[in-house]
Amino acid sequence: MVTLFYDCYRILTSVYSGGAFVKQAMSETPIDEKNRAHVTKICYGVLDKDITLDYQISVLCDKRPKQAVRTLLKIGMYSIKYLQTAVYAVTDNLVELVKKLGKGGTAGFVNAFLRKYNTAEISLPKDKFKRLSVEYSYPEFAVKKLVKDYGEERAIQIMQADEERTAVRFNTGVDGEKYLTDNRWNYQKTPFDNTFFVSGFKRNEDFYDGTYTFQSIGSVAICDIVQGGERLLDACSAPGGKSVNLADKFKSVTAFELHEHRVSLILDYVRRMKKDNVTAIQKDSSVFDENYIEKFDAVLCDCPCSGYGVVKDNPDIKLKRVEQDITSLNEIQYKILQSCSKYVKKGGSLYYSTCSIFKSENQDVCGRFLKENPDFEEVKIESKLPFESMKRGISFFPDKSFGAGFYICKFIRK
Repeated sequence: MVTLFYDCYRILTSVYSGGAFVKQAMSETPIDEKNRAHVTKICYGVLDKDITLDYQISVLCDKRPKQAVRTLLKIGMYSIKYLQTAVYAVTDNLVELVKKLGKGGTAGFVNAFLRKYNTAEISLPKDKFKRLSVEYSYPEFAVKKLVKDYGEERAIQIMQADEERTAVRFNTGVDGEKYLTDNRWNYQKTPFDNTFFVSGFKRNEDFYDGTYTFQSIGSVAICDIVQGGERLLDACSAPGGKSVNLADKFKSVTAFELHEHRVSLILDYVRRMKKDNVTAIQKDSSVFDENYIEKFDAVLCDCPCSGYGVVKDNPDIKLKRVEQDITSLNEIQYKILQSCSKYVKKGGSLYYSTCSIFKSENQDVCGRFLKENPDFEEVKIESKLPFESMKRGISFFPDKSFGAGFYICKFIRK
């Protein structure tokens, strides 16, 4: 268990002190393979519950411990409370790790703190928003936005959502159900063709051969709503999942991406899934380019967003995103939608989507667009995935849509 905790410590230190995203830190940190699943659970769990754990440390400690010690405490706290690991096993192994890290002077403190934590009853803050923030481990600004958008009861349901599923989507020409049955995987059908929830699925050589890929169920739902045609522009494409999925619906797909290294991700994805009708281009979709005026039957603007619909899969979002980011993102989202709308042919379709659940990133952006662009009109849409109709577009929520928090709105150019 010392090795397990050490792997967790290195990854979380990269996130807390090094500014890395957890997925990046996981991929760059050598991990004992037999511990990988457990390490992943602890690291994601600690980040998901970070606000709660940080508050509990502040209540139980007279003086705030240094970051390295706080990281060790959080690993222990999460293991004790959420994984129900025996207190003696957690404390003994963390104390041994503390000594190996050259922090022997804090070994007694770590031991005493975790034993105290195991039996302590910690009261929540009295202020409503602070209490909800600590109870559900969401930043206070996000709690306020959710309560404002949906009311307190609905906001709590969204924050409580704790469903995580692996969605495996099989390539064209592959019988996914037969593949899973032949390989004795436990699976559940989704509302979408050749896409399944699979328990404990692990990638093998068939992943690299393009037999299947992983795609979030919300992302699959977005692609399902997009109607096929001749030419599609995926305006914010990386890492390429939607472009590859939609390559089966269009004769050609053009994928824009701002950053060069992320264009490489798209190209790798396209090659792996053997789609020869996708072209990836490094381009800022928020800057209008007259060369693309009315060139596409459909344009998908899957815009950069806060990511608050997918925090279970990206728990470090709750550490890194601040309220001011949302305002900045709103302007970027609108610029992308406004610029790329000019690339839609008359009679063509324009789609706006995010993996956010905040109305300011979704309905508000689309409402402003319609007000300022009378040559477009909204088209009512539905989905096979459970959804809620909004004033503009539809939303998928983590507590109702198999963990997916996404939004999409469709427009037609008159």
